[in-house]
Amino acid sequence: MSDADTSRRTFMALAAAAPATLAMGSTASTQAATVGPSTLPGAGRAAVVTGSSRGIGAATAKRLARDGFAVTVNYLTNRDLADRVVADIEAAGGRAIVRQADVADPAAVKALFDANDEAFGGVDVVVNNAGIMNVGPFAQMTDAAFDRMMATNVKGSFNVLREAARRTRDGGRIISLSSSIIKTPPPATGAYAATKSAQMLFSSVLAKELAGRNISVNAVAPGAVDTQLLRQHGEEALRGIPEQTPLGRLGLPEDIAGVIALLCSQDGAWIDAQIVFANGGLG
Repeated sequence: MSDADTSRRTFMALAAAAPATLAMGSTASTQAATVGPSTLPGAGRAAVVTGSSRGIGAATAKRLARDGFAVTVNYLTNRDLADRVVADIEAAGGRAIVRQADVADPAAVKALFDANDEAFGGVDVVVNNAGIMNVGPFAQMTDAAFDRMMATNVKGSFNVLREAARRTRDGGRIISLSSSIIKTPPPATGAYAATKSAQMLFSSVLAKELAGRNISVNAVAPGAVDTQLLRQHGEEALRGIPEQTPLGRLGLPEDIAGVIALLCSQDGAWIDAQIVFANGGLG
């Protein structure tokens, strides 16, 4: 058979397939035009977000609810703020419950997941966000400040991730909040940076342990984000950050919630065992 005959037959085969291709494209266009609540990324799925009464956690809970997830909002001390997050979610047509739990207490973490499972039938996304930030030079860091931060950020994360490993349904997502500070920690942040480095290591190991279940495990490392956690250290802590950041501003909680939402979506399905730095280019 000549090259001309081969080319002719190839062309005819492609031409014959064209109507089917066009039909598929037409169906896809029709489906895109009729997207509704049942086609949202989180439709029929549930998420637990620890430390979600304010800041990045609250923004994440609201964003996941907007994407169709039923959300369990967790708080430690401020029930009013947590109730407000749930009210905002419900006002926008979403589903949410609120539960108190200190993540440093394994029994409380188990009860938190029990409440989610009872309300929503299981969990598909866990956002390990609860954390505190105590800073100070080594010579001045008190035992109490160090121990509390380790209890919340390290032991608390372990408690949440252990429960997540036991309960997250196949195909789910587990995301921990680290910090961009781990790249180049400045003076007085040694203890805090250590707790946030743990999130990277936890995620890397857990991703391997859950291999074969199509569960991705990642960490997100925010830069300087305009939250109460940062502002508690005074305006001095914020001075110069926008000027040093290539994108020219502090981050917003919604910026980080968007990154987390991407990791929870089908578009983020191939991202696993990674740490995603979301810092406006700083660091």
